[in-house]
Parts: sequence; C-alpha cells; structure tokens
Amino acid sequence: MFILGTYKKKSHVHNTDRCLFMQRPKFLHVMLQGCTKARLKTMKSPQTLDELMLRCQALAGLTLGQLAAELGTVVPNNLKQDKGWAGQLLEQGLGASAGSKAEPDFPELGVELKTLPIDSLGKPLESTYVCVAPLTGISQQQWHDSWVCQKLSKVLWLPLLAERSIPIADRVIGSGFLWQPDASEQQLLQQDWEELMELITLGGIDQIRGAHGQVLQLRPKAANSRALTAAVGADGQPIQALPRGFYLKSSFTQQLLRKAFGQS
Repeated sequence: MFILGTYKKKSHVHNTDRCLFMQRPKFLHVMLQGCTKARLKTMKSPQTLDELMLRCQALAGLTLGQLAAELGTVVPNNLKQDKGWAGQLLEQGLGASAGSKAEPDFPELGVELKTLPIDSLGKPLESTYVCVAPLTGISQQQWHDSWVCQKLSKVLWLPLLAERSIPIADRVIGSGFLWQPDASEQQLLQQDWEELMELITLGGIDQIRGAHGQVLQLRPKAANSRALTAAVGADGQPIQALPRGFYLKSSFTQQLLRKAFGQS
C-alpha cells in the first residue's frame, strides 16, 4: 500500500487521486519513497556513483514543484512548448554537466540519465528516446561503436509519476536506479539495431514502422514535417526524409522497472 506520508514536505495529491495511490503495487511504493530529508542545492557534477545515488535519494519523493522551488525555477503551465523541462530540471537537481554535448549526462562517470514517466500502476507512459539515428554513411558502422550502444551502456533511470491528470508541479519523482544491459538485453538491443540499420542502408527508411524491433524502435524525430534530412531512397538514390530517432519500447522499460524493484 502506498502511504501518502512518504511524500516530502507537503503532499500535493488531490482527493480524487487518493484511491489510485492507495492501490499502487508494492514496487511503486518503493520507487516513490523518499530516502533522505537533505535539502537540495545547486551542485557540481557528482564524482562517484555513490555520490550520484545519494543525490537520487535526496530527490526521491519530491514533487517537481518542490524541486523547482529548491532550484529557483518556475514551473511552466504546460509542457507543449517545454517538453524537455522536467528532464532538464532533474538534470540540474542531480548536477548533470553534459547539457547538449555528444557525451553522457555525467561524463566523469559514463552515466546517461533517462527520465521515465509512469502511471499510478508503475507502467511507463511512453517509449524512451535514446538518440538521433544516422541515415547516411553508415554501411561500415558496428554496434559497439554506435551512439545507441554508448548511450545505453550505463543508464540512471529516474521514474516520474506523470499522468496527465496530475498537475505538472505535483508530479512525483521516484527512486533512481542504475542499469547496465545484461547479456540477453545487449543481444536484443544489438539485433534490433542491426536490423534497423540494414533497412536504412538498403533504402527502406520509409518502410520502417514502430512495430519493427523487439525492444528498440525507429520513429520520426522532427519539430515539423518540413524539417528534412539526407537519406537513402529505395533505389539507392539520395532523398530527403524526416529525421529519425531510436527509442526503447515501453514494454522493455517496464521489464527494467519490475526487475529493479523486485516485481516478477
């Protein structure tokens, strides 16, 4: 049973949501349970994994509104124009230093941060963006040299209770956990990546759908339909196509959550 008292400071849970919170599975209670009362401050990038995980514990159980107040940041009214706001706020709270650079969010530790929005039952609300997919000049690229492989080599997952019915400021930060792909996960990721890259190389970019891949999928990643980039057509000719991005399927990230929090 989820105890509302585990929220830090003032609980922002609305009465209409209480029945959902009380019905949460045990592992979700663990995810959203605050572990420390340390007050947050703007910090330098953590130098050790232990330091990073202590910062995660300091965030666990806070709402986005509480964290924003600690960091002197205004909560937006909606996320339509600020889709990456929550992730950026969490990066700031944890001391991530990479920003938009092509390196892990915590370069000293080789750790990538991924926010994982979940519903009241602990299920991921969406697929997880990994990185932009290269569409040209890729015929010689190998899995272990790929940006996908590097991005997913060591990930700090940070669950966020973020159902649309919950106001942005009241969305709750869960307990972060470190993940490195085991042998079977690595095999699945590599297999999907190789199959998708082969389709791109052979000019099948427009035939790729979200259903392709067991754990990794390729989807359009563009601000609008006019944001085109170079790609290879069906006959090997240069074409213009929407940029694509690699995403982890929600069924895969749900498995990671269950494994991390002891839910079979």
